[in-house]
Amino acid sequence: MAEGKKEAIKKVPTKETRKEEKVEIDIWKPKTSIGKKIKDKEITSIENVLDSGSKILEPEIVDFLIPELETELLLIGQSKGKFGGGQRRVFKQTQKKTREGNKPKFATYGLVGNLNGLVGAGYGKSKETVPAREKAIRSGKLNLIKIRRGCGSWECGCKEPHSLPFRVEGKCGSVKIQLLPAPKGTGLVAEKECQKILKMAGIKDIWSKCFGQTSSKINLIKATLDALKKTMQTKIRPESIEKIGIIEGGIKAQNE
Repeated sequence: MAEGKKEAIKKVPTKETRKEEKVEIDIWKPKTSIGKKIKDKEITSIENVLDSGSKILEPEIVDFLIPELETELLLIGQSKGKFGGGQRRVFKQTQKKTREGNKPKFATYGLVGNLNGLVGAGYGKSKETVPAREKAIRSGKLNLIKIRRGCGSWECGCKEPHSLPFRVEGKCGSVKIQLLPAPKGTGLVAEKECQKILKMAGIKDIWSKCFGQTSSKINLIKATLDALKKTMQTKIRPESIEKIGIIEGGIKAQNE
């Protein structure tokens, strides 16, 4: 079992797997109305799908519209170690006690994004590691969101989308996280898994404050995503858009 886990961890999407995905997209037969429009090239941008408020029900939609999409697994588990000091792992193992013996299951959190204003995360669980990883990445594509970026720091004022335009707060369970705009050169001052989410969303500089039981990584991840969602839900004055340099989604899409 241990050897299978190690092999699953090493299987990170590469150029070869990207070629296999392209072949699958060519064979793809869409079932939803949005999928059929995308296949017929009536819709050519993921921004149009997200702005319409339609729910993405097929992961191939994201693969078709965002060929440069990147994927990653977050460290939510921990291997067994002396006094609980095991190394962090991408798979969280749980087991059920039955008369036949222990039945283990593996859970993981997949992260997808284009490093330019689009990010998504999904949870996957299965009896084996590989199906759990595939479920998580598939779920992340279906939960793709668009965020706002800008330069909301009073110390900077460069009007470039390197940070957030204003402070946002996210909550899940007892965990609360505040994301605050930071000047250029600050970097991502946040927890390691939160850094991966922010980097995948295209944010380069940020300050953060965490409260509650932050050792529960899943709640911390959900709280960070909740905070990023609020960047699109907050109302903004028209005069503040140019002043802060606010951009919704990707830079190319904004220019178009």
